[in-house]
Amino acid sequence: MREFIFDSVDTTRFKLRILEAEPYQEFLKLATDEEMLYYIGIPSEEVAEEKTKKLYGFRTYNKSYLMFLIMDTTSDKVIGHCGFHTWYLEHNRAEIGYALYSEEWKEKGVMSEVLNTVLDYGFNTMGLTRVEAFVSPDNIASLKTAEKLGFVKEGQLRGHYVNNGMVEDSVVFGLLASEFNPENVLDK
Repeated sequence: MREFIFDSVDTTRFKLRILEAEPYQEFLKLATDEEMLYYIGIPSEEVAEEKTKKLYGFRTYNKSYLMFLIMDTTSDKVIGHCGFHTWYLEHNRAEIGYALYSEEWKEKGVMSEVLNTVLDYGFNTMGLTRVEAFVSPDNIASLKTAEKLGFVKEGQLRGHYVNNGMVEDSVVFGLLASEFNPENVLDK
């Protein structure tokens, strides 16, 4: 297996492998299915779908993408992702998304820790002035996580996205750089 080099940042318990738009697209062009499984950590049945992303690109003149793969430092296994899937370059704002791949990692404070680091990176390294989160009204854990990190509930969008063939609403959250406090996660 070839070695692909990705930048990373660390949290207390996790390593976050950074996937930037252009290098990730190049990786998708070159990587074998085995390398995709190892470096990205997605289930084998999703590899073909992930590789089609190279056809569409992640960056346009005004939008980009920056994702962090969450790696367990004891096993070096990818356990989830968190990052900015819609980054509006000219407006210094981005939409954040996150997921854990296994139930074994849920309810252990993984996302609070990782999001805190990713938000800090977004505001202080990427120069973002606003981060948005769109959360299903039924996703209680994600709603609580957004509030814990200082996001402000701004409303609800009707029929905003499709999940497993069903049209669902999204609760809209926003966090401004001036409101971000990395200590929020420690206080709650």
